[in-house]
Amino acid sequence: MAHLFDGSVPHPPLPGVIPQLGEMFQAAGFELSLVGGPVRDLFLGRVSPDLDFTTDARPDDILSVVRGWCDAYWEIGREFGTIGMRKDGFQIEITTYRAEAYDPESRKPVVAFGEKLEDDLYRRDFTMNSMALRLPQLELVDPFGGVRDLHAGVVRTPGAPSSSFSDDPLRMMRAARFASQLDVTVAPEVFDAMKDMAGRIEIISAERVRDELVKLINGRSPAAGMDLLVESGLAGYVLPEVAALKLEMDEHHRHKDVYQHSLTVLRQACEQETGPDGPVPGPDFILRFAALMHDVGKPATRRFEPAGSVSFLHHDVVGAKLTAKRMKALRFDNDTIKAVSRLVELHMRFYGYGDAGWSDSAVRRYVTDAGPLLERLHRLTRSDVTTRNRRKAERLAFAYDDLEERIAKLAEQEELASIRPDLDGSQIMELLGIRPGPVVGRAYRYLLEERMENGPASPGEAEAKLRAWWQEQPESRQETGEAELNKTEENS
Repeated sequence: MAHLFDGSVPHPPLPGVIPQLGEMFQAAGFELSLVGGPVRDLFLGRVSPDLDFTTDARPDDILSVVRGWCDAYWEIGREFGTIGMRKDGFQIEITTYRAEAYDPESRKPVVAFGEKLEDDLYRRDFTMNSMALRLPQLELVDPFGGVRDLHAGVVRTPGAPSSSFSDDPLRMMRAARFASQLDVTVAPEVFDAMKDMAGRIEIISAERVRDELVKLINGRSPAAGMDLLVESGLAGYVLPEVAALKLEMDEHHRHKDVYQHSLTVLRQACEQETGPDGPVPGPDFILRFAALMHDVGKPATRRFEPAGSVSFLHHDVVGAKLTAKRMKALRFDNDTIKAVSRLVELHMRFYGYGDAGWSDSAVRRYVTDAGPLLERLHRLTRSDVTTRNRRKAERLAFAYDDLEERIAKLAEQEELASIRPDLDGSQIMELLGIRPGPVVGRAYRYLLEERMENGPASPGEAEAKLRAWWQEQPESRQETGEAELNKTEENS
């Protein structure tokens, strides 16, 4: 075992809360170790704001030590041996040594408290997370070669992978997430176990699967993590629409490899993200997931044309529906579902602009339909260009540059981000002398259409257009007839 400060282990400065806790638990007669991800992060040169500790103390004993020291504490995980707390801006969890397993037919862990640090480390997911730092002496405990595997960039399990994945099948997705976050590969025996046990992921709740998926997509190399999900068979259970792209390989090469194209678009979308002060700060899950899912409608819409070509008519619309359905199954919130599926639906809208050009009204519709997603749509559309034909790529890039310039010029003249009719609902009712109802909605949509087609109009022009439209409506003629009838009755 190595001492963290013996010079052989480079690391950033330890936050003061770590040795403080070690001394407090030692004084109370208990063991305490920093464990898991925070220890791994020290070898990666960073300190996480979330600190995990393990101890031989039971939950009641943990509380007796930290009361009065921490800023706040909570007991939500008490039945699993975990007490959470906050101190000096750090989120801290202290957990009693334990052994944890899943019943083969259950989603809930069966918890038994352990007695030894080494036993606790053995039950953890991967060797790079099975390291501990004994406190307060700062002694590194690494019984399964976590430092070795971390430096080698390989994901291994402390024991047999099949036993680890049987205990918690979500660990298979976590391996793919590590491939994305840490640029590591999985050991052959780990990959084989993932393939053999992929179906076990079905016992895990949709919410936990979703959370791992979000972390994977937001990692440094999401395409690598996703490829591992697909190749292992896990994607067939958690993202079958992406797995279907792999099955859609065209052995006659009549169209491009949609699966590899989607991974390339995902990589390029990551490169399109901006810094924290830009319009699309990375990592941006909505942009990235839309990039991954943008072509999932192709397998259902593929048609072989008489001339030998292949078409995917309306794959954007079909893909948007499939994306929304999958995200609902994974329990995403409605706003995220709407944003991602809308981007998938709009990703083909630009094509054709470079050949025929668009009227100002078409540009207005593009901006209005994208709404707050416009900056993401810009980046998704640019990311979707993966052709190796340099001339074609340059032509598409030039065309999109031109579209963005036109949007900017129109935005200087008009409020493109919030296009509204030149008259609102109250003005419509006042001018036409009508009450709230469907007719007001029709009039509003008519004026919005006029605004899209012709740009902003003066109040007088908008009123003239509205009155001319009103004369063509059956309700106008009905009201005129009733007025004439009333006048006749009054004269008689």
